[in-house]
Amino acid sequence: MFINRDQELAALERMFQSGTAQFFVLYGRRRVGKTELLLQFCKEKRSIYFLASQLKERDHLRELTEIARHAINDPLLQNLVFEDWESALIYFAQQTQKDRLILVLDEFQYLCEDNAALPSLIQRFWDLHGKNSKLFLILCGSQVSFMEREVLAARSPLYGRRTGQLRLMPLSYRDSGYFFSEYSVKERLIAYGILGGIPAYLNRFMLHSSNHSQGTPQRTLEQCLKNELLTPQGYLFDEVNFLLRTELREPRTYSSLLHAIAGGATRLNEISQRVGLDSTNTNKYLSVLRDLGLIRRETPVTERAPEKSRKGLYKIEDNYVKFWFRFVLPNRSLIESGNADLVYQQMIVPNLSQYMGEIFEDICRQYVERYWAEKLKIAPKQIGKHWESDLEIDVLTRNIDGSHWFGECKWWNAPVGENVLNHLIENATKVPDQWKRNRRYILFSASGFTDPLKQRVAEEGIFLIAAEDLF
Repeated sequence: MFINRDQELAALERMFQSGTAQFFVLYGRRRVGKTELLLQFCKEKRSIYFLASQLKERDHLRELTEIARHAINDPLLQNLVFEDWESALIYFAQQTQKDRLILVLDEFQYLCEDNAALPSLIQRFWDLHGKNSKLFLILCGSQVSFMEREVLAARSPLYGRRTGQLRLMPLSYRDSGYFFSEYSVKERLIAYGILGGIPAYLNRFMLHSSNHSQGTPQRTLEQCLKNELLTPQGYLFDEVNFLLRTELREPRTYSSLLHAIAGGATRLNEISQRVGLDSTNTNKYLSVLRDLGLIRRETPVTERAPEKSRKGLYKIEDNYVKFWFRFVLPNRSLIESGNADLVYQQMIVPNLSQYMGEIFEDICRQYVERYWAEKLKIAPKQIGKHWESDLEIDVLTRNIDGSHWFGECKWWNAPVGENVLNHLIENATKVPDQWKRNRRYILFSASGFTDPLKQRVAEEGIFLIAAEDLF
């Protein structure tokens, strides 16, 4: 399935329709959907899509020549093999004199492994030939650090040449839910809590969760989880290690840091002690993980200087990575000895509600920021959560009209009642004064609301958001 990405496709289409030379850089983590986005964009267009692998340059050029023979009707190509990148690129630029041509070089980091000078060669080609052609050149890579350092950074030879760039991010919880039309609303949220918004992971569960010929469930969420994560042969059993080895030089150190955070160490000194590193080095490693989008540093939304705040807590940003370090890694020995049922029943089920509690808060903030604000035509200028030693507010916004929304999120099996609303109203009086003006209240519940609460909120103008409303 190809879900959403409407804005990304529209942006690429606008650039294509301009008719001028384009140099676009697309990057993002493994499995996030870059290749599928490019294939969708190239449909019914004159294009050459080249996926690099870990081969020598001569092999890459030979493969590129073969692909070009199928895409370009030129008798010269039948007896020609590109000898170097410069001649290949010049040839493609010349082919755009009459018709536009898209050239995609996917997994660009592999092309540079055997020729570190390739960015410089492309820079010279672009300055002398490419920018005056109708070529639409796209460099794509799944090694985020490499693409930012060697393609986008000021020190790169390619700096200033690109006409556009995009770091492709995971799908939202709502878009992720489209993969699981046969699941209940709560199951869709749990699937997102396990997999995050990575299309390849979602697609894997979808492929095995329904019988498309009959439209009936073939495997439950539990079965998908056991087969894909809780067996050594599962597609997602070791994916975290592949991800870390792709991006990082010291994957074991980063793995230990993620394990510590997943285990409840959220402050810098706690993480340092758990891993056995000094705070300075720990901070450097954590900065790398933040840049990769695997963790975030969270501070109360009311903080005036978040980066300097001593209240900062480190949280794992990626749901799949969070779930893997929380449930798969600690039980790896049991999993490898064939005890998937035991791990699921005794390690996951009793702790799943607690695990989903924090993720449900993130989902509710996504809802307010992406969907609810659009519906009400009131966009939040700031959104986050607030906490002190004696209180916690799950959702707190400062809106463009001067109002503030206060939200409480409950991943409960029972309906939410008036006591939750009373507690939220009381906590709202304890925030800094500038956050108290024009207060409105929102309650989120995974299991609905009691009748007395529904009656009361109708009179007081308080918002109730049930799980189905999130979709």
